[in-house]
Amino acid sequence: QVQLVESGGGLVQAGGSLRISCAASGRTFWTYAMGWFRQAPGKEREFVAAISWSSGATVYGDSVKGRFTISRDTAKNTVYLQMNSLKPEDTAVYYCSADRTWRTIASMESDEYDYWGQGTQVTVSS
Repeated sequence: QVQLVESGGGLVQAGGSLRISCAASGRTFWTYAMGWFRQAPGKEREFVAAISWSSGATVYGDSVKGRFTISRDTAKNTVYLQMNSLKPEDTAVYYCSADRTWRTIASMESDEYDYWGQGTQVTVSS
């Protein structure tokens, strides 16, 4: 099992920045990739970004490209999401996830992730 705990969410004004973190514990060596998804009220869960744990290769959703950056610290078993130029439409609960299946590139599909954190709320005011 892998346990994921998100932190760092909060309220920020439009145009501002925020960094959220996800600490992984347990059988983390099972992890191939880590991903961030988000879900706003009344909307489906949306892919944000993912990173290969070993290579550091990244993939981003179209709505956040150029504004968000995913990174990881393998020594701390932690993945980060740096969010810049935030918009009100970025408001959502952000979920960290872990995929234990090797893939050519990290997946953008939530169904392919095996473990999930409890989520952290990010609210962007206009």
